[in-house]
Amino acid sequence: MTFDLSDPTFHDEDKAREHIEASRWPDGVNCQHCGSFNVMRMAGKTQAGYFLCRDCQGKFTCRTGTVMERSHIPLHKWLLAMRLLSSSKKGVSAHQMHRMMHITYKSAWFMCQRIREAMNGDIHEETGGLGGVNKIVEADESYVGGKAKNRAYKPEPKKHIVMTLIERGGKARSFHVKNATAKTLRETAVKAASRKSFLMTDENAAYTKLGKEFYSHGTVNHSANEYVRLDGFVHVNNAENYFSIFKRGVIGTFHHVSEQHLHRYLAEFDFRYNNRSRLGVEDIERAARALKAQKVSG
Repeated sequence: MTFDLSDPTFHDEDKAREHIEASRWPDGVNCQHCGSFNVMRMAGKTQAGYFLCRDCQGKFTCRTGTVMERSHIPLHKWLLAMRLLSSSKKGVSAHQMHRMMHITYKSAWFMCQRIREAMNGDIHEETGGLGGVNKIVEADESYVGGKAKNRAYKPEPKKHIVMTLIERGGKARSFHVKNATAKTLRETAVKAASRKSFLMTDENAAYTKLGKEFYSHGTVNHSANEYVRLDGFVHVNNAENYFSIFKRGVIGTFHHVSEQHLHRYLAEFDFRYNNRSRLGVEDIERAARALKAQKVSG
């Protein structure tokens, strides 16, 4: 299923507000300051969208406690940005948002980074430990950055190391790591995956000691053109596939991702991977989950 760009929620502010309120408070509006359900909708044009808590006398809107709070960008544009980020497999650049949505580049960049940050929080909350008993976790690392051949008379740009762990048939967690030493990779792996899992890696010696901490450890030797063993049981093809999509996004959509914000872009790609069609999540439901992820408190 896809979504209709002509939907009123992407163009009408009142419809967008009603949609967000229904998503955020399906069981009734509650105060974002004290939690009370004893609230009333305020009247008048200047108070449109505001609620008043009869208990603590606090005022709030559907933006309160979300990444949309204190933003003057219309709600319908926030919804459209969430839909576009959720349904674009290789991402959407802020420049593209700026052109399509008729907002400034500064506003588009602000929205994209806030949405990615909320997706990052959702990943930490929902994913937890990958793998478990009788489950397989694939671990691999890759380098993100430009190539020396593309920079005439200039030094090769700094490469950023990304480590991704994927539960086979399940979810993924990606991390920007400072180096690819055995210590760093171990600290990252045990933080994201259950050691009761089968661990699958390539021939990187940094995984040798780590593999002993898991139930079992299988490896493939890519340098010898070995990519799968034991009738398809031992491989890291899912992790390789994740990196192929992520790098196509970096090269073809964003062109450059700074080290400072790399973790947010990884969260965006993790979010889409963890809410993909193969897990029964289509564009409409993925966008709905993205909207729910915008809630950061309350």
